[in-house]
Amino acid sequence: MKNIVFTVLDRFENTVILVLMVLMTAVLLLATADLVYLIITDIITPPRFLLEIREILEIFGLFLLVLVGLELLETIKVYLSEHVIRLYVVFEIALITVVRDVIILDSKKLSGVSLLGIGVLIITLSVGYYLIHITHEKKKGEDSESVRPHESDDE
Repeated sequence: MKNIVFTVLDRFENTVILVLMVLMTAVLLLATADLVYLIITDIITPPRFLLEIREILEIFGLFLLVLVGLELLETIKVYLSEHVIRLYVVFEIALITVVRDVIILDSKKLSGVSLLGIGVLIITLSVGYYLIHITHEKKKGEDSESVRPHESDDE
């Protein structure tokens, strides 16, 4: 009875994940089409082939949003195949999202405390990502050492 319940739950989880992947693919397709439309309309609107700072920031923001969507899709794919959420990918997504918001942010409208908070958030996410990266590299090194044959001490 327990095995049947776990089997049903696993199938349900996989179905939900597949639906999320299809929806994320559709959102990415629409966001990419919106980005292409935005770039083309900004280029052909007079003055032609000249973009204002506001337009460039809008394009960068949408571009980074598409990258965040791609990273989310990759996270969903990894979870479907390995049933593991890779923490460094989550940190990458968070960093890209915060940087995107900083790029399109009008800093003149924010208080100093808000800007300080954003800076602390970026530093905290960066340190967290760095620590995860170092731990991951150290673990990879230990795994390869356990497989590698030891050299003789004769040299």
